[in-house]
Amino acid sequence: MKTGIAVFAHGSRIEAANEAVRAVAAELARAGGYALVEPAFLELGYPDLAGAIAKLVDRGASRIVVVPYFLTLGLHLERDLPELVRDAACRFDSVAIEMTPPLDGHPALAGILLDRVREALEGV
Repeated sequence: MKTGIAVFAHGSRIEAANEAVRAVAAELARAGGYALVEPAFLELGYPDLAGAIAKLVDRGASRIVVVPYFLTLGLHLERDLPELVRDAACRFDSVAIEMTPPLDGHPALAGILLDRVREALEGV
């Protein structure tokens, strides 16, 4: 079973923000040794989740893990993403699609914040 990963972000009118998501998806692929990784956007970015899943399926994925690139559970993750995943599951009924929790609650977040604080304090 080939697994594909969709890194799902909100999307922005500022293209550099969308490119940053694409760069994170590419780094995830490289660092994890995953061959099938695509960025996906709720709005204002390309591809949308359905498009990213279609790309992954076209490349041979029979299982897809959707990773929300959001800090906390909000309306988009509580309502919009599950609906998009259900729609994709109906469209690609032979593909297993699952979602991970958002980034909130992950133990590495405190370390990231600590790094940012140290960077700021060292710059003073």
